[in-house]
Amino acid sequence: MGVPLLEVRNLSVNYITMRGVVKALDRVSFDLDENETIAVVGETGSGKSTIAKAIVRVLEENARITGGEVIFEGVDVLKLSEEEFRRNYRWVKVAMVPQGSMNSLNPVLRVVDQMIEPLVLRGVPKVDAIKIAGEALESVGLPKDTLNRYPHQLSGGMKQRVIIAMAIQARPKLVILDEPTSALDVMTQANIMNLLKRLKREFKLSYIFITHDLALASELADKVLVLYAGRVAELGSADLVYTDPKHPYTQGLMTSVPTLREDKKLSFIPGEVPSLINPPSGCRFHPRCPYVMDICRREDPPMIDLKDGRKVACWLYH
Repeated sequence: MGVPLLEVRNLSVNYITMRGVVKALDRVSFDLDENETIAVVGETGSGKSTIAKAIVRVLEENARITGGEVIFEGVDVLKLSEEEFRRNYRWVKVAMVPQGSMNSLNPVLRVVDQMIEPLVLRGVPKVDAIKIAGEALESVGLPKDTLNRYPHQLSGGMKQRVIIAMAIQARPKLVILDEPTSALDVMTQANIMNLLKRLKREFKLSYIFITHDLALASELADKVLVLYAGRVAELGSADLVYTDPKHPYTQGLMTSVPTLREDKKLSFIPGEVPSLINPPSGCRFHPRCPYVMDICRREDPPMIDLKDGRKVACWLYH
């Protein structure tokens, strides 16, 4: 086994708010290899988007990284200056398709002006940048003359393809996809997912695929990271997590997803995600867990390494 492309080690992020300190991420760790996809799943407010923003260093002004490392190709990118990170990593080796990305296109600028900006800022001549942008559009199934259009002249699916083209035009090794299909209809979702699979094969991309849609995640994922209230609940290969979930939270998520192949009774997880300003003591899932024990209320569960290579943070396996 070689060195992973990305190693996230004990990453912790707080948000400073008027109501108090929000502990958005608490010692989150995972690895990602080249040409591999990890799906980050969990309910709204679990910290999924915060992971993405921390990796590309675009956290809000009230956010503080309070601990941990983000090691990309052996370099802890959190220790680099903003200038060095912008010049050598952001949109170069690591790109991001943000949540609600279709709305991130400037409505008064043509597509070409928006696509070439990060290239020109890195010193690429304008003529070459336009050529690169046109080729990127073709690689996502759009004609080159899309460059001359304004965002209002594009459909939702076309806008999403433009954003994906912007992400891959510099041939990054890692693309972070934050809910990339959430605002699209089902047919357009399927087309975008097929596009992402093809781009992964063609350009040997690694993906961090952030979603609350477990069925969608199963199409791309090699590994699954299950987040609950800012902590890792379970981490393992997609096959194992989907077919034999271990953490009670993961089990609850899986039984809430309808399938076409089997007639199963759907269930739901009672309660709601706790406040991250005053999270519960011990295991953060214990107020909603059907298997709760006294120790769950008192002490944080350790991360257990199971024999099948999975990690699960639950006292049931200690």
